[in-house]
Amino acid sequence: MKRIIGNWKMHKTVQETVHFLEHVLQRLSPEEVYLAVPFTAIKEAAAFGIHVGAQNVSHEPEGPFTGEISGRMLKDVGADFVLIGHSERRHIFQETDDMVHSKLLRAHQVGLKPILCVGEREGEDREAVLKRQLEHALKNCDEELALRLTIAYEPVWAIGTGKTATPEEAARAHAFCRNMIGSLFNKEIAAQIPLLYGGSVKSDNIVALLHQTEIQGALVGGASLDPKEFVKLVELSKSVV
Repeated sequence: MKRIIGNWKMHKTVQETVHFLEHVLQRLSPEEVYLAVPFTAIKEAAAFGIHVGAQNVSHEPEGPFTGEISGRMLKDVGADFVLIGHSERRHIFQETDDMVHSKLLRAHQVGLKPILCVGEREGEDREAVLKRQLEHALKNCDEELALRLTIAYEPVWAIGTGKTATPEEAARAHAFCRNMIGSLFNKEIAAQIPLLYGGSVKSDNIVALLHQTEIQGALVGGASLDPKEFVKLVELSKSVV
């Protein structure tokens, strides 16, 4: 099944999270629900038996880092995956490629499944940016980490703008990412890594995107905040073979 992962960003209190899941789980099974929720709601979301993730993790295991949260802490409250290198972390909070690489290793060390986000800004050379981001993030990573990895291609110019890459554009970017992974590891490993598309994904464009063979799912921002829309996205994804 094509996978839909919601990224709530800085939205929803604990009670709003509970209300959302009570509604969604009337239509979907917990196994079908993947949500990256705020840190404060991870424990309550995990209690519903869904796949719950964090939106960020520290590149340090612990220590005097005010405001940071470690992978071990995330596991402790029930997270099973984590977003790493989202464009908002890279561009608003100035996370470097080296920090993204360290976060990937820290997440893997504690058993969190990493979702590595990559993508270019408007006007940038797409392939040059993807090559740099993937090479830096995955340098010296072993095959065990690679096989637990998901990659989300999100063109920065499409996030929250209403613009979306055409299905064909997205498929070409995904094919490039898979070829890069094959060169960093091997083709067999590259074939097993799920590639998701993100960037203004909605119910009116999700089917066309998911019909592309290279796209195994979507990382969804704003559209994942509404329970009816989220259910619709998951149900549409199940219709795509």
